[in-house]
Amino acid sequence: MTTTAPSHSALSQPISKDNVAAALDAAMNASGGILRLAPAWVPRSFLHPGKRLKLRPEDYYAYGAHRGGIDERWFASTTEAANDGRLPDEGLSYIVANGERFLLLDAVAESGAAMIGSSMFDKYGKWPVYSKFFDNMGPIPHHMHQDHEHAALTGQEGKPESYYFPPQLNNVDNNFAYTFMGLEPGTTKADVRRCLERWSEGDNGMLDLSRAYRLQRGTGWLIPPGVLHAPGSMLTYEPQWGSDVFGMFQSLVEGREVPWSLLVKDVPEDKHQDLDFIVDQLDWDKNVDTHFKQNNFIEPITAESGEGFVDRWVVYGRIDGEQLFSAKELTVAPGGKCIIKDPGASGWITVQGRGRMSRSGATVDIETPAMIRFGEETSDEVFITYDAATAGVTVENTGNENLVGLRYFGPDVFDELPNVGDHRKS
Repeated sequence: MTTTAPSHSALSQPISKDNVAAALDAAMNASGGILRLAPAWVPRSFLHPGKRLKLRPEDYYAYGAHRGGIDERWFASTTEAANDGRLPDEGLSYIVANGERFLLLDAVAESGAAMIGSSMFDKYGKWPVYSKFFDNMGPIPHHMHQDHEHAALTGQEGKPESYYFPPQLNNVDNNFAYTFMGLEPGTTKADVRRCLERWSEGDNGMLDLSRAYRLQRGTGWLIPPGVLHAPGSMLTYEPQWGSDVFGMFQSLVEGREVPWSLLVKDVPEDKHQDLDFIVDQLDWDKNVDTHFKQNNFIEPITAESGEGFVDRWVVYGRIDGEQLFSAKELTVAPGGKCIIKDPGASGWITVQGRGRMSRSGATVDIETPAMIRFGEETSDEVFITYDAATAGVTVENTGNENLVGLRYFGPDVFDELPNVGDHRKS
């Protein structure tokens, strides 16, 4: 079945890649480098939406029931969603300015130094990360994301990721607010292989080899590539590497079949039945780590505070010694104002309140919507370009409740950032 874009989209036809330069220049001048982004909605055919994304209830199946419900919103994304039957721009963020729209992907390609900084653009040639809200009614299959070496076998990149559970969007737990992570110490590769052999027998027993952790609002986790995890039913903010590779290792979830194709979708075709190869994609030491929580659990750490505001690290640490992504949560009290000055670009999503951002005489209003119609523009998401971030952006709360925004960063932005476990020292 062919998928077409919804007819009620309120946005104009996008500007082509070849004609982005003038539109980007006008948008940068008008906004001071604080670029408004349109929501990027992503459905998953094998999951059940948790319905906390503020999307209008009638629109959760806007792509068609055959595509599944919308359970993800991607932020500042230049990464395509790896969905069967996908639209050409599925998962990609659009900049909206002056009644026009164009891809963030094309804007970075056009003006990489101003958008994300010359060092990042020279190294990667793109914005190499993205973030999302991941929102499900119940748990999803125990799965892993390939590392760079295994993903390269299918011409892709690996996917380390991180979690943060924003209190503002978790008013309910939904069905199972626990996440299985890793494998019980003492588990063997033969144990996992036997689960794969039992794929067609119903529940293949993968969760019998793991342990679940209760999810806590206002906390998070780092999830290295190759580590099994079965996310629970809290809405999750997920800064991660710009890839959509995965392999599902659990054959049945809440009575729903998981097809073998979702186990091997990012495995070379000649290895689709090679159980040893499939198991060897796992980072075994990290999966059976006897101190898994100690080495992966994170709680917020204050980065900066002042009169009427606090800026906190909510995603930090390194994966295999590399600073791949990070995130902060800024809270500004009613009537408060502060200047955020970061050494790199960021994708911002407002999760509470209303206010404005300003730089060089340009002002951009920000506000959390109560409900969003699929295809409509919102005022809650912006991309803070490298030029704006390094110069400093003024954030002001113009409402009667706290203004709270999450912003995530790309690799190697900070000379110093906390390590996993540092929250225990504060």
